[in-house]
Amino acid sequence: MLVPPGEAPRRKLGSEQGRAALLHAIAHIEFNAIDLAFDMAARFSAEIAETGLDAAAFTADWVRIGAEEAHHFGMIADRLNAIGSAYGDFPAHNGLWEAAENTSHDVLARLAVAPLILEARGLDVTPDMIERLRAVGDEESVAILEVIYRDEVGHVACGKRWFDAVCAARSLDPLMAFGALREAYFAGRLKPPFNHKAREKAGMPRAFYEPIRNEKRV
Repeated sequence: MLVPPGEAPRRKLGSEQGRAALLHAIAHIEFNAIDLAFDMAARFSAEIAETGLDAAAFTADWVRIGAEEAHHFGMIADRLNAIGSAYGDFPAHNGLWEAAENTSHDVLARLAVAPLILEARGLDVTPDMIERLRAVGDEESVAILEVIYRDEVGHVACGKRWFDAVCAARSLDPLMAFGALREAYFAGRLKPPFNHKAREKAGMPRAFYEPIRNEKRV
């Protein structure tokens, strides 16, 4: 069942049910990420070709990322099964796919919102989830999240690389373009602390996100 983001279940990790709710939320994110990656490849390869960029390389990148997201989903689904739950047992929200629908007309808007905002946020919050799961002794789930975290750095890096390439092809300044697209297509909020180390590793300079700290909307 899909619900508004504020109505998704709380995830207190002191019980197995709480851990299942957290893992279910992650599974839902990964499930949407599969669709987002393959939609990126299928929807925008022609637009990439029209800009004079390498459409085959673009498609290959996002197909590879889609396969990695599918692997993530499979690991989380298996872990849910191992603790007596399954994907679909908890309500989930549809914010990721709504973001995809809102950016379906333009590859640059999709790149700004999907990898550079939504996946980059995952870099901020995943280390805390890992520590919380480790604190309750769930090392099996920790191992899975460590794989996801490592791969997501690469996904954000891929998004940044293609964002910069499309900006260059359109004679746009990447920072100014990102700010305009963020204002136009993303109505959520980002809260510090930011994972500067992981974002830097993904090629995302602080200027892309630090100025938003004191803004009311992001």
